[in-house]
Amino acid sequence: EVQLVESGGGSAQAGGSLRLSCTASEFTFRDSDMGWFRQVPGKECEMVATFSSEGTTYYTDSVKGRFTISQDNAKNTLYLQMDSLTPEDTAVYYCVVDPWSTVVAGRGCRVVGIWGQGAQVSVCS
Repeated sequence: EVQLVESGGGSAQAGGSLRLSCTASEFTFRDSDMGWFRQVPGKECEMVATFSSEGTTYYTDSVKGRFTISQDNAKNTLYLQMDSLTPEDTAVYYCVVDPWSTVVAGRGCRVVGIWGQGAQVSVCS
């Protein structure tokens, strides 16, 4: 069974940085599109960034220029470097296999595809 495990969440001051990591067992990242989603309780599930199997990236507008998604194939690890954090970035962040399937399905977080357990990111002003 494929398991994704996020780490690196926590608390930061506005303007600070955090880096999330995602590792997996029984799964090779380089063969699939990968991504990060986030969700605030009571709000919609939001795709934050994606990293395709060809190495192309996508970012939602609100994080462009501040967040960087990357992947280390040797370590089989997906990263999300988050800089210039704002309180609006506070959410649970999820690592996801095949993120675009979740977007197409339109059914919210953790319904379609393979998801990690989530990592809480809290940013205070």
